[in-house]
Amino acid sequence: MIPIFDWTIILVIPAIILSIWAQNKVKSAYKKYSQIASSSGLTGEQVAKRILNQHGMQDVKVVPTRGVLSDHYDPRKRVVALSEHNFHKPSIAGMAVAAHEVGHAIQHHEGFAMLKFRNALASPVQFGSWMAFPLVLIGLFMASPAMLDAGIVLFSLVVLFHLVTLPVEFDASRRALAILRTDGYVPPQEAVGAKKVLDAAAWTYVAAATVAILNLVRLLILRDVMR
Repeated sequence: MIPIFDWTIILVIPAIILSIWAQNKVKSAYKKYSQIASSSGLTGEQVAKRILNQHGMQDVKVVPTRGVLSDHYDPRKRVVALSEHNFHKPSIAGMAVAAHEVGHAIQHHEGFAMLKFRNALASPVQFGSWMAFPLVLIGLFMASPAMLDAGIVLFSLVVLFHLVTLPVEFDASRRALAILRTDGYVPPQEAVGAKKVLDAAAWTYVAAATVAILNLVRLLILRDVMR
């Protein structure tokens, strides 16, 4: 039997530190720029609806949702959900987040390949995230390479999902900043703040992918030791 808490756990410590740093960075950037009103006076709701209308996407709804940084786009319901502060209040952060989520809606509307791929992975990944580590634990405790391999395969789907998420999120932020700048939603100085909010958010996805990759490396090392 191979101990679970062994030297390989050291591999994921840098990624955990990166995750903590990324979370603090996005919270700090969001807190700062959510308190700075946009010169246009537009709320996140208004920005989202205007961009959607400009792209002929009046069928996509914009609704408030509870929580902080709970903003998301639901491709099944075709809904852009904005946290209540971003929905109701005019702020640089709110405009940036709203444009980013609409960026996902535009990706969906245009059939962005990586978004399609990520959506296709969603169900398998949900199953994989539930079953991967139970199978890994059973494989380690029972010294069963077959069970461990099954867990590794399922966890590999989780890693793939994180990797596919990166270009999807980066592209949504790129679209958001381009729209905010070229369509006159924000002047140059406010565009800087919007970019800082979106860049900070991007680091959380990079950190999550890093944690997943290093955990997979750890499992592969444990699998090799078992041989």
